[in-house]
Amino acid sequence: MERIINIKIKKLPEGVFLATSDDIQGLVAQGRTVLETLEIARDVAKKLMEAQNK
Repeated sequence: MERIINIKIKKLPEGVFLATSDDIQGLVAQGRTVLETLEIARDVAKKLMEAQNK
């Protein structure tokens, strides 16, 4: 099942990107590029949703 979630990404002073979401509590992901951060956030969201369904 696919679900659309809103993800906020901001660049940190250290030069990395941080992703969070108000749609899924606990979603936090960090990456070196926006694309990498989005991919990590997607994996984290998937795992968090699986854990909620158990």
